[in-house]
Amino acid sequence: MNLQLALRALANERRLLILAWLRQPTRHFPVQVDGDLLTDGVCGLSIARKLRVSQPTASEHLKILTRAGLIRGKRIKQWTFYRRDEARIRKIKKLIVNGV
Repeated sequence: MNLQLALRALANERRLLILAWLRQPTRHFPVQVDGDLLTDGVCGLSIARKLRVSQPTASEHLKILTRAGLIRGKRIKQWTFYRRDEARIRKIKKLIVNGV
């Protein structure tokens, strides 16, 4: 796990918003045709719309969060759905708290 990558990912307001929304996806996103919000995650297009940015811009934020290990992507048909990686987030929090 690369703590430096995680900290860089967390240093952006839009990426923090994405993580906050993904914590309670049913509260922040509408029901999807494909993929369950809780088990599969939120479609990248829905995240782009909520952020009010283009899909490529949202994809870049999602790629950074994925590389940092904070979220996971899952392909369903032609779409990618994202959810938080809670185990990884707990490890990163522990590293920060312990001052590593």
